[in-house]
Amino acid sequence: MKFFKGFSANERYGKIVRLIRAHKVKLGIAMGCMTLISGSTATLAFLIKNILDDIFIAQNGVMLKMVTFVVLGVSLTRGVAVLAKEYFMNNVGQSIITTLRNELYGKIQDLSLSFFQKERTGVLMSRITNDVTLIQSMVSTSVTAAIEHVFTIVGLTGVIIYRDWRLALVALVVVPVAFYPIVKLGRRVRKVSTGTQESVGELNTFLHETFAGAKIIKAFGREEYEKQRFYKKSWDLFQFEMQKVKAKALSAPVTDICGGFGIAAVVWYGGHSVINGNSSTGTFFSFLTAVMLLYEPLKKLSKLNNTVQEGLAAVDRVFEIIEMEPAIKDSEGAVALEARTHRVTFENMTFAYGETPVLKNICLTAEPGEVIALVGMSGGGKSTFINLIPRFYEVSTGRIAIDGIDIRDVTVASLRSRIAMVTQDAILFNESIRDNIAYGNKDATWESIVAASKAAYAYRFIMALPDGFDTRIGELGSRLSGGEKQRLCIARALLKDAPILLLDEATSALDTEAEKVVQDALENLMKGRTTFVIAHRLSTIQHADRIIVVSKGEIVEEGTHGALLEKGGEYSRLHGMQFAGRRAVDRV
Repeated sequence: MKFFKGFSANERYGKIVRLIRAHKVKLGIAMGCMTLISGSTATLAFLIKNILDDIFIAQNGVMLKMVTFVVLGVSLTRGVAVLAKEYFMNNVGQSIITTLRNELYGKIQDLSLSFFQKERTGVLMSRITNDVTLIQSMVSTSVTAAIEHVFTIVGLTGVIIYRDWRLALVALVVVPVAFYPIVKLGRRVRKVSTGTQESVGELNTFLHETFAGAKIIKAFGREEYEKQRFYKKSWDLFQFEMQKVKAKALSAPVTDICGGFGIAAVVWYGGHSVINGNSSTGTFFSFLTAVMLLYEPLKKLSKLNNTVQEGLAAVDRVFEIIEMEPAIKDSEGAVALEARTHRVTFENMTFAYGETPVLKNICLTAEPGEVIALVGMSGGGKSTFINLIPRFYEVSTGRIAIDGIDIRDVTVASLRSRIAMVTQDAILFNESIRDNIAYGNKDATWESIVAASKAAYAYRFIMALPDGFDTRIGELGSRLSGGEKQRLCIARALLKDAPILLLDEATSALDTEAEKVVQDALENLMKGRTTFVIAHRLSTIQHADRIIVVSKGEIVEEGTHGALLEKGGEYSRLHGMQFAGRRAVDRV
């Protein structure tokens, strides 16, 4: 269920309250248990008068038996209530946090690719783990304890007012004085907590980068350098934590000092009442016990306020993501793209990152089944060119049309269902080979998975693995070679069987032997599909139907391999540079 759509930042805390209220039955049971717990505390304080006046002073045996059974009954009731309260409140808290964590992850997945390029992986991980955990602590522990303490305070306040309302005024006058600095300190904790959470995000980002780049760090002998960088970030986090500790540590002493003044006033005033015969010893000690028990939950509330402030700071950071609107979404009245072979047209299309144009005035039509190769120097806009087709980004002016329909007028899901993609970076998941091949087709049969692996020239190496198709391949396919990973990506694209195929330098990271096998697999993949190929090695795209030369964001040449070589333009120059370099290497 989507709880967090269409609200402004000032409604965030209200949404948390609504989530809590969605579990009103469990919450009601838990609050009933809290009432029993608080009532038991107040009852024990109330019985002090009877214990002193009736049992120890009057030596009433009947009252001794009665009080004994009452204490046992109260203790048993309290124990059962504590158990039930802990279960139901934690159930509510965990349910809320699971909903919140799922909503956050779902929102992150729905956001556009540009969001992931701006945000760091470690920071996003921190939002889902650290920040949500702080909210969990606020909801499951702090709010629960706060409600229980408030009930206890109400019960004990009733006892002290019943025993001596004048003395109660003396005892309670320090409460507002104590809470003013606690509120001020809580605001400080919240501010510092935001810095702490940001620092944790920075640390997670650093860890993610250095663990993923462990091979490069060791190859360049930069272990000590990275250690020093980590020590600096760790020290920054330590300083934030200590600032938070200072602010939190002041709360308890403030409450203790104010409570000390209150208890001293009660002892002085109440002692005089007993000495002057205006009050009994039992009444005074019952009152004093209730006051001392009363200041304990007040002190705990001051500590809980710090945890609540940390949780509220985390709520702000989590809802910053939840409230984001994806840059790419279905337009009103968007239709589903029909299942058939497709013509892809770029009509005077321009795309810019901010103010900087990357592609300018692109006009191009790819007929159904045609293979279009994109070549040019690095940074010319080739990858952006094909990333616009599945709407990873939105065009700035002009349009991209499939079968004459603007891709902004079809649903994103149907558009991407008609596209398969193989990139230079072989992105796989730490699941079985079977699951990775079937990633784009959840309804794939076992026979179709095997057929796709054979067409991608992957079947032989898969069967040589200990568990065959059930082999788990490690994080990002770390247990496989580059060529093996790329062939699994091709098998995945084959199994999706989409009519539009995007190949982004799918062989550039491979050695010559692996490239030949992968190229054969790609030829199987391209058959009958409208294909856009970005090629680093020009030898791999010589048989393309058309070669498009992109330079500085514009199409400068277009034609077949032979025609472009005869023309002697930019393509011929690139071809000469590349093959001259290869001949020089061969001579060496």
